Amino acid sequence: MRFASHLQAESDGSRFPLDSLQTTHGEQPIVVRYDLEVLRRSVSRSVFGARPATMWRYRELLPHRADGDVVSLGENMTPLLDCARLARRFGVRNLWIKDEGLLPTGSFKARGMAMAVTMAKALGVTHVAAPTAGNAGGALAAYAARAGLRCTVLMPEDTPIVNQLECQWYGARTFLVDGLINHCGAIVKEGAARGLWFDMSTMKEPYRLEGKKTMGLELAEQLGWKLPDAIFYPTGGGTGLIGMSKAFTELRTIGWLDANERLPRLYCCQAEGCAPVAAAIASGAETCTMVADAKTDASGLRVPKPFADRMILRALRESGGGAFAAKEGRLREWLGIAMSSEGIALCPEAAACLDGLAQARASGAVGEGDEVVLWNTGVAQKYVEFLQTDLPRLRRADVDWAHLRDPSAG
Repeated sequence: MRFASHLQAESDGSRFPLDSLQTTHGEQPIVVRYDLEVLRRSVSRSVFGARPATMWRYRELLPHRADGDVVSLGENMTPLLDCARLARRFGVRNLWIKDEGLLPTGSFKARGMAMAVTMAKALGVTHVAAPTAGNAGGALAAYAARAGLRCTVLMPEDTPIVNQLECQWYGARTFLVDGLINHCGAIVKEGAARGLWFDMSTMKEPYRLEGKKTMGLELAEQLGWKLPDAIFYPTGGGTGLIGMSKAFTELRTIGWLDANERLPRLYCCQAEGCAPVAAAIASGAETCTMVADAKTDASGLRVPKPFADRMILRALRESGGGAFAAKEGRLREWLGIAMSSEGIALCPEAAACLDGLAQARASGAVGEGDEVVLWNTGVAQKYVEFLQTDLPRLRRADVDWAHLRDPSAG
């Protein structure tokens, strides 16, 4: 039984049929709505335990009509890793990292694109296109290939090389653009208007959000249907943050979360070189201002103005959270700390979350008694330029054993 009931415009509440191909309305996103009262009466959360450990186990809270429609590359539940050393470093009661780098294509983008491509194919789309600053392009290209759809990806010229190459090898027509992701997005939008393809940009269709929503559903289940005090999330386009907020609201409405417990404070983490959400939170603005010359090594955060900025800001404020701009010069340091202390292949975007957590502890926004979840949205190995470093060399014929002695061993 499918409990998705209709599509609804964020701008004015207009409703659209569920199985109709939609993009945006009133220059704002359209989202999927569910008959949550019927779902509450019909389904128990206990049903998930007997199902395969994939994002599709939550099908009652997903919009596809039938299991046979699913376009999948094996979207496994990702581990929630207890990071005791980092927790001690930050002085919090518990710190977990949710490691999305173990999903197909190596990032959280697999969730959204699996759902979006599933619905696009079911609704008759034959050619999809999207702008990307990093992992979204590779995920779209992979799922389009899996579905047998044509795909076009546009990306800034300085997009990490692995992201460039994977799109091409997945069979997508891949173009480098002399600009930022918003310039790529403008070309994709015009191409859609000309009938060349369907626009799969962030929040420009209703279904990527539903795939990303499974992050929140999965986290709740992994924590025994309780939630942490605070969530730190790297934010470019913001679909995952909005999706988690939507998931928590739906779970509470159907009674699967305790109505007396407060939902997590959501913290958006960006980088100083491109922090439109953090700037809007600081100024009290209702929308973000375009960052004129966005620059950051965390390529997934290089979104000068997210399309769904109103929804992002509302989710942050309603949760009692906020936003932080990480210091650019500390991203490599934080990444190294996480990888060497916990063995987790953290991406630069997630490194911004560690800086955000440090700022939150310093300001008192997060206390020592708090439980915190930090999201690692991609695997470090996709960022070879960022990881590049010079290694010391040894001569086989004349090994310097004094140099090899580990000073930390005593």
